[in-house]
Amino acid sequence: MAKVVRVDVQEVLRHFQDLEDPRSPVNRLHPLESVLVIAIMAVLAGADGPTAIARWAKFKADFLQQRLHLPHGIPSKDVFRRVLMALKPDAFQACFTLWLESLRNAASAALGDQQRPTFAVDGKTLRRSHNRKAKLGALHSVSVWASEFGLSLGQVATAEKSNEITAIPQLLSLVDIRGAIITIDAMGTQTAIAEAIIDGGGDFVLALKGNQESLYEATVAYIGEQIDADFEGIDARIHETIETRHGRQETRTYIQMPAPRSLSGFGRWKGLMTIGMVILSCVRDGKTTHDARYFISSLPVQVKQFAQAVRSHWGIENSCHWCLDVTYREDQSRIREEHLRENFAWLNRLTLSLLKQHPGKDSVAMRRRSCGWNEDFLLEVLTGTKG
Repeated sequence: MAKVVRVDVQEVLRHFQDLEDPRSPVNRLHPLESVLVIAIMAVLAGADGPTAIARWAKFKADFLQQRLHLPHGIPSKDVFRRVLMALKPDAFQACFTLWLESLRNAASAALGDQQRPTFAVDGKTLRRSHNRKAKLGALHSVSVWASEFGLSLGQVATAEKSNEITAIPQLLSLVDIRGAIITIDAMGTQTAIAEAIIDGGGDFVLALKGNQESLYEATVAYIGEQIDADFEGIDARIHETIETRHGRQETRTYIQMPAPRSLSGFGRWKGLMTIGMVILSCVRDGKTTHDARYFISSLPVQVKQFAQAVRSHWGIENSCHWCLDVTYREDQSRIREEHLRENFAWLNRLTLSLLKQHPGKDSVAMRRRSCGWNEDFLLEVLTGTKG
């Protein structure tokens, strides 16, 4: 018979010991840390709001009371709602810093020293989270996704997508970016953001589009001139990949070269070293389409590293946002209270990160179902302990 390993949740509970309880001391019956650990467990098991958390907890009462301090039994849905509405999102998120750091260190050790991690920064809007009566727009948040690790390292809510420019520096200040390559789409291509990344000990790969018109046009023209001259006299590097999937063939050609000092606005971009281009050629049903994208970067001319960073950026869409919309159905969420919806968005990202750390070949959706079906599996995912 296999040995049964009892998984201890005390390490998880400790993350909330210093979190200030926002509730009134009057009739405070349920310990804050127990309420929050139940919420995390329930979201891992498929809960999508306070009512679902409370219902799951009621079904799992014996299991929870054996492992958590619950002197007055299982909290009601109103307790979960009040706690998640009252907690300040930045304080709530700060509790997970050490937890995420330990997960990141474990993932880094598995990755080894041969590859620098890519942290993708991008925004996401919860379309149905608006409240017209309260004049509250849909929640838009910007988050950092460690692509190679499958970890969400932080998020900051903004009033709307246009406010990402001011939210990104705040977000980067919450995350240890030392040694990482930060990738951001064109909206985040700002001199202040590039400076914040360099000052934080990271490197950047920033997409170029029309919002940086003169720099974009100068980069396009310069790379075009070098292609026409067959890169004569410059240290350019080219890397090509070919993939066949879903009935189409995709060829990506990565071109990277030193950024010339004559480039428009060169001196305004702290750490700028190289510029790059990615050409995507797609063949499907006998038709070929082409798309070209341009980037500025603080990386040296190492085209495979540049290629890895560019491809890894889409991990936040494919591995994070897609999972949240399809597996978590986050885009259908009707949670409309300001702090509640932001804290729940963070619970979704945290639990997604935990699910992705668990070894095995099952999909995220199957792992989440397994958390609902099997208590031992749930504890393994929660604590990172293989029973």
